[in-house]
Amino acid sequence: MDPVVHFEMPYEDPARAASFYERAFGWGMQALGAQMGHYVLATTTPTVGSRPTEPGAINGGFFEKRPDIPSPCPSVVIAVEELGASMQKVRQAGGKVLGEPMDIPGVGRYVSFMDTEGNRVSMLQPLPRT
Repeated sequence: MDPVVHFEMPYEDPARAASFYERAFGWGMQALGAQMGHYVLATTTPTVGSRPTEPGAINGGFFEKRPDIPSPCPSVVIAVEELGASMQKVRQAGGKVLGEPMDIPGVGRYVSFMDTEGNRVSMLQPLPRT
């Protein structure tokens, strides 16, 4: 079974989004800058080496809302063992893979897809733990 390991939400103003979630929920927010696509990490639970310490807990992030991103709405990221095989399973189950996988430095390989209900979801093949 492939677990949900991360959530993602779009933003229009990264500082405003970070401030809201810091103030409303006490989350730790970290802007990653241009080299990481202006992604903002959200730490919602204690971690060791960026991995949650509590079973079932996940952290997340925020991405820039842009017209070229299909379905810019909150979504989840599912960890998979082998991204290519999982992309094929998504297609066989009736989903549509969106674009080509991308490498996320220090994290792994990532790709989004649309499920049969029109939801944008993502898959991540994490780098091996060291």
